[in-house]
Amino acid sequence: MSSSDSPKVTERKADKDDDGEEGGFLDKVKGFIQDIGEKIEDAVGFGKPTADVTGIHIPHISLEKVELLVDVLIANPNPVPIPLVDIEYSIESEGRKLISGTIPDAGTIHAHGSETIKIPVLLIYDDIKATYGDIKPGSIIPYLVRVALHVDIPVIGRISIPLEKNGEIPVPYRPDVDVSKIKFEKFSFEEATATLHLNLDNKNDFDLGLNAMDYEVWLANVSIASAELKESSNIKKQEVTTMNLPISFRPKDFGSAMWDMIRGRGTGYTIKGHIDVNTPFGHMKIPISKEGGTTRLKKEDDDDDDNED
Repeated sequence: MSSSDSPKVTERKADKDDDGEEGGFLDKVKGFIQDIGEKIEDAVGFGKPTADVTGIHIPHISLEKVELLVDVLIANPNPVPIPLVDIEYSIESEGRKLISGTIPDAGTIHAHGSETIKIPVLLIYDDIKATYGDIKPGSIIPYLVRVALHVDIPVIGRISIPLEKNGEIPVPYRPDVDVSKIKFEKFSFEEATATLHLNLDNKNDFDLGLNAMDYEVWLANVSIASAELKESSNIKKQEVTTMNLPISFRPKDFGSAMWDMIRGRGTGYTIKGHIDVNTPFGHMKIPISKEGGTTRLKKEDDDDDDNED
């Protein structure tokens, strides 16, 4: 056989796409399959969001009520936003429900994002004491916050995320106030200066850090002092703290009542005002008041007598 009759072997060239580049059709098929796979993976990969109670704050507290702010951090691992259908919450103390409520349409958590939801809760002390008679003013009570987040997740559907966190809240009690005695430094019918010994009886189970005080004092129905003063002092729990307040007045304004004072007879007094204090649970401005009390006037060089009221 001549060389011209020998079979010829030729290489098959790879397919080219429209631009003349190799592998066009197969690459498109591979890309399509990969794209579909990623979409399936995303759909199957939807996960439950996570949540945690990160803190409970007391933005306001008074003798009548306490406001709580519950911070709930929610993380959404999914590629689409997740709506919060609603939030249920309750506060219990030793197994007894103090308050409960629902927040509808609580918002949306962004895709692959996180957000802190703030849940405001208001507790009215009169409601608590009316329902549970053994909760005493001045006490500190334990509480348990329960939160249920209801979310609607694509593919998975609606789920609930239960959360809990415990802590303590006070049931504040207004300190009792009493004028133990008034000691004179200077006395004439035109002018008298003295020191008023004021007792503050803190019947709470927590200290009160005094910042300031305003007060007005009446003797025999005559106003003798009105002042605002800055005073840093610690009024310890379940103890009586004595404050010394400077006063000045005109004895002749008292008329015949002054003769009773001079003879050492008991003198009726009234005191009203406020104390500005810090507590372990937040800042408070507490009213103080005593009407119809009785005290005695003493000269500065008299011996102290703690039994004189």
